[in-house]
Amino acid sequence: MTTEPGAPAPGAPEAEDFHAPTHPYRWAMLAGVWLIYFSFGIFVASMAPLIAPITAELGISHGAMGTVLGAWPLIYIASSLPAGALIDRMGPRRSIMLCTVLITLSGILRGFADDYLSMFMAVAVFGLGGPLISIGAPKVMSLWFEGKERGIAMGLYISGPAIGNIMTLSLTNSVMMPFYDNDWRAVLFTYAGVAVVCGLLWVLISSHAASRTMERRIAAEPKRSQFQVFGELLAEPAVRLILVMSVGMFIFNHGLNNWLPEILRTGGMDAATAGYWASIPTAVGIFAALTIPRFATEERRILILGVLLVAAGAATMLLHLSAGPLLAVGLMCQGVSRGAMMAVAILVLVESRGVDHRNAGAAGGLFFSAAEVGGVLGPVLVGAIHDLTGGFAASLYMMTVICAVLLVLLVWLRVLTRRL
Repeated sequence: MTTEPGAPAPGAPEAEDFHAPTHPYRWAMLAGVWLIYFSFGIFVASMAPLIAPITAELGISHGAMGTVLGAWPLIYIASSLPAGALIDRMGPRRSIMLCTVLITLSGILRGFADDYLSMFMAVAVFGLGGPLISIGAPKVMSLWFEGKERGIAMGLYISGPAIGNIMTLSLTNSVMMPFYDNDWRAVLFTYAGVAVVCGLLWVLISSHAASRTMERRIAAEPKRSQFQVFGELLAEPAVRLILVMSVGMFIFNHGLNNWLPEILRTGGMDAATAGYWASIPTAVGIFAALTIPRFATEERRILILGVLLVAAGAATMLLHLSAGPLLAVGLMCQGVSRGAMMAVAILVLVESRGVDHRNAGAAGGLFFSAAEVGGVLGPVLVGAIHDLTGGFAASLYMMTVICAVLLVLLVWLRVLTRRL
């Protein structure tokens, strides 16, 4: 017996009778998204602990390395909008598969890079795949979860890149580099292999009949012009303000995420110790991602986002210290903010007026396209300011000011949402 192309698989529920938020397979889909986001997190953090050997072997300055670290967010900006439209049209299953291919390719090309330009291009490829999971993950959550469960699911999937981060930061210099006799290229090839395994698992999970049913439902929905969708989203004042705030959030996140091991190393730690200390924010961030978003109900979201911004500002001040318990407190504050800030901000966005599951991909595309302006500026500014001043103190002061500005904008958002 054969099945016609596009027809339901035997035993698959009919699209019109299918209610994903109550289907038990929603948790398997969440697990699949978690795996891809985990591999994403590995490569977001993979360059930070390897800055010293890469810059030494390739002969590039800290400022030039800052542009390498900012290469993928730069491409991410341009690719986010078409990625969001692509996900809304073709569904997350195939778009996330494409993401895995591009992440793996970026890792392999990094291992083969032999100069500044080839490393820049290798990291830039990651910017083509990144939006497909960053936008695809909230899209999956909007399709398969609702109500309080959506906040729980968003917190869970955000833990994926956090765990990828912590494993990379803590193990690269303490385990991986010694194991490969300090061959940073072999380390990057190994991380690419992890991405391949995660991608194969996603293929298996997303091939289930329930996932195929959801895919048919997406395909059957009427399609609108993406210019019309983007125009309607940007017409909402709250959406515009969240996009502006996302820039500052990502300057903080990407600036510190990429340079934290080097900031700690220049403060007097050796590379391995700096890697362990740099993993503290990620460990705390996992706990924050798993717990805080579930409490971000409609009446508490703005308040929780404000607390997270205060924690971010406290981190930028305490990171001036070279060691001791207050430095640990600063790293924990950074972890709390980076672990939950993006999840809560996206939750505010996808549940704003004018945003629903039909345009959640486009809304996510707008969010990350705007946010990655900060993703580019963060590592580039920190590297450039280091070269100008000979240290990281001025960069940390800059981030303190940004956190203060974000708090002012949050008050504005609070006033704005009360009027709507």
